[in-house]
Formats: sequence, C-alpha cells, structure tokens
Amino acid sequence: MDSTSDSTAVAAQYVHHPADSRGHANHGWLDTYHSFSFANWHNPERMHFGALRVLNDDYVAGGGGFGTHPHDNMEIVSIPLEGNLEHQDNMGNQAVIRSGDVQIMSAGTGVMHSEKNQSASDAVRFLQIWVYPNERDLQPRYDQESFDRSAERNTLLPVVSPDGAQGVQMHQSAWFHLGSWDQGHNESYRLHGANQGVYAFVLEGTVEIDGRPLNRRDGMGVWDTESIAISASENARFLLMEVPMEW
Repeated sequence: MDSTSDSTAVAAQYVHHPADSRGHANHGWLDTYHSFSFANWHNPERMHFGALRVLNDDYVAGGGGFGTHPHDNMEIVSIPLEGNLEHQDNMGNQAVIRSGDVQIMSAGTGVMHSEKNQSASDAVRFLQIWVYPNERDLQPRYDQESFDRSAERNTLLPVVSPDGAQGVQMHQSAWFHLGSWDQGHNESYRLHGANQGVYAFVLEGTVEIDGRPLNRRDGMGVWDTESIAISASENARFLLMEVPMEW
C-alpha cells in the first residue's frame, strides 16, 4: 500500500494485488482464484476492500457446479465471462446466466441456491462477487439483466447501481462498470463521494490506473481520491467496482 500527494489534495491511497498473489484452489471440477480471503485461503491483509468482500475468478468444468447452499446478509453478483450457468433458488427463481448477463442475489435474511454449468462438456468461467449490504436482514431478492458487449467499447458501461436505474440494483452505495477499450483509449472515472473507493480488476489486456500498470487478472484499489485516470495500454477489458470504504 502506498500513496501519492500534492500540496492541494488529500493523498490518494493505492493497494495493488497482482494476479499471482491471489489465493488458488483446484478441486478438479472447480479451478478458482481468490482476490480476497475465502474458504481455506486466509490472508489477514486481504480480507476485503471497503464493502467489497469477495472477488472470485471461477472456472467450472463441464458437468460441475455448486450444490444447494445457504447465504445471508450479502449482495452476491455473478458475471459470466464464458459459457452458461444455471441458477436455482428457494425464492422460486430458475434461470440461465450467459456471457453478457449480470445477476445479483440479495441474500438478506437467508436464501438457498445452486449454480451449475449448463453444459456437460464446455467449461464456464465467471466472476463471483460479494458486497456487504447497507442494511441487514433485508427481504431476499433476485435480479438479472443482459448487456450488449458492444456497449462497453471505449466507454464505461454501468451494470450495477444502488437504485437499479443503471444495471441491476444493489443494496449498497456501489456502482459497477465494465469497459472493453481499444489500445490508447483513456478517460477518467469520478467517484460518488469522499467515503468511496474503487477496485479495478483487469479481465484481459493491460490498463493503467493513474499511471500504474495492471495486467491480466491484476487488481488495484484506490481511495481518498475524487477520480482516477484510466488508459488502455493495449486492447483491454476490465471491471470497476466502486464501494464505500466504511459502511
């Protein structure tokens, strides 16, 4: 963790998580990488980034999946990157989540669900993201929305917002954006308040955040700043997750 500053602004704070510093477990049917402590991987310096608790990069082999299991008091987002994922829960939802979809499950007072690879042969790769909610014991709810991949090109496509006006609704002061940028494209991202931070995760290619390079599957958190400067060093796709640092 380090910082930069000038004489007129509070020092921006940075934390860099290279791809090879993540936790890893291979269960055969599941090959998973953890940006933050999860399951049997525990790193006291990697417990969360603000309200962002879990960022798992999951590869599920054909025919594999997570059997029915419980969650509560967590906002759980699934973003498929390849393949199709079947979802079923005790709220009566049965759905297939495909590349281009973003799904959220507000676990609230408690929910049981399962996630399985729809294909018996082709793998699924998806991001599983957990965010602490801004209120406990909410009524559980489910939402899913499809996005055109072309809408990400050289822009920041909102896929999660607190009121659901842009993307799926999350019970938190949180905004997620996806970008698929051509080499050389650059723009800034402005945070939504002084208590906010943003965590960038590179899916493909290379980007720079405030001049700091991030490669494929690297992550970087930034806080104590009003905005960040983003540029694509090569063709790149990435996810921005803005969350409160205290909640």
